[in-house]
Amino acid sequence: MTSPPVAWRAASVRLIKFQEELPAAISARSERSLTHAELVKIMEWKLTKGKFRPRLQQLIGSNSEEAVQSSTSKAFGLLPDVQAAITELCKLKGVGPATASAVLVAGAPGEVAFMADEAVESIAELRPVEYTAKHYALFLQKILNKSSQLNKADGQQDWTPHRVEQCLWAWAVANQIQPSLFQEFSLIDATETVANQKPEKRKTADEKPSKRQKTERS
Repeated sequence: MTSPPVAWRAASVRLIKFQEELPAAISARSERSLTHAELVKIMEWKLTKGKFRPRLQQLIGSNSEEAVQSSTSKAFGLLPDVQAAITELCKLKGVGPATASAVLVAGAPGEVAFMADEAVESIAELRPVEYTAKHYALFLQKILNKSSQLNKADGQQDWTPHRVEQCLWAWAVANQIQPSLFQEFSLIDATETVANQKPEKRKTADEKPSKRQKTERS
């Protein structure tokens, strides 16, 4: 029998792979939308981050296939009005601003950031986390400002809101696991260092060496 830790790790890897492949699957469709099964998997992936709310899984599963496809299609069509898209998705059972952001980031990582608890809590002004559209709007604006700042400093200009949010999440989790690594290096120092450094000249191919609503919704 597979031990629980091994089974959990295997399930986590599958969910991460699903989350990485989903954007391409959505983009390949004639109209961006999600299936019921994909929404359920997004919730499974979301529940591996931040606070665990098992009842959300049951609520998400109770939505019909038609409702999921209709709502997600409308939401993607409302972009770049993120708040309108969030409002549309929150009509689905079990979907709050955080889950809605997870849906939107799968289809529009260049416009949206996932409202991961750890990422939001890494911004002092946004503590404690509130699972409301207003709080998400404040979070997203800060992420958009930072991605813009980083793109001005980085000649490659590949900083999306989703990438910034992932960096905040990774920082927060690493700091929880081994805080001693970050005693003399704050998150503010890290972002300001990247934003203030001059863009490096990119080598050409010839120059390169040969070698995360507080109750039943979130």
